[in-house]
Amino acid sequence: MRLNGLILAAGRSSRMGQDKALLEYRGRSFLDHLIYLALPRVDNVIVVLGHNASKLKLTLPPVERVHAVINADYDLGMLSSLQTGLSRAGQEADWILWMLVDHPAMRGETLDQLVQAAKTERTPIVIPRYDGKRGHPVMLSRKVIAELLQLSPDSSPQDVIRKHYPETCFLDVHDEGVVRDVDLSKDYDNLLRSPSGMASS
Repeated sequence: MRLNGLILAAGRSSRMGQDKALLEYRGRSFLDHLIYLALPRVDNVIVVLGHNASKLKLTLPPVERVHAVINADYDLGMLSSLQTGLSRAGQEADWILWMLVDHPAMRGETLDQLVQAAKTERTPIVIPRYDGKRGHPVMLSRKVIAELLQLSPDSSPQDVIRKHYPETCFLDVHDEGVVRDVDLSKDYDNLLRSPSGMASS
């Protein structure tokens, strides 16, 4: 199974007031933490940049399997960045591990579970679920990648994802990180006070 990681880090982080990608978590930036979490489990990691792209690109680790793509239309929203990334990451990939830069707290074992489910379950999508809540990252099959790339700009990724809910594998995990979305300063403070946030890298 050929698997590529895709990290969306193109937004303005306007509610946070600073680039979320550069916030520190466990001794690394959010972005670096996700990259190093994904690398042992995927063939390549594609990072979609937009706002402050030149600055963020300079912070990427000098690893051959890490690639940056720029979404000049990042202000159009998440779908635009997702499609930009899928156009690169989805080439010749059977699955995409779709990660959001403001969800840094999931565990490596959770990623292993998602990858295993993609290998063994007959499903087009694998979505982690914690305490009944759906989260990220999400595993996207080649079929779903093609459908997402065909969406019009005024659509939402959920237009495709929801359509496949009846056949989606909702993977229940013991990992609150999959639903821990860091959008506001108080979210970041709570993350740093959590047991996972206080651990060293």
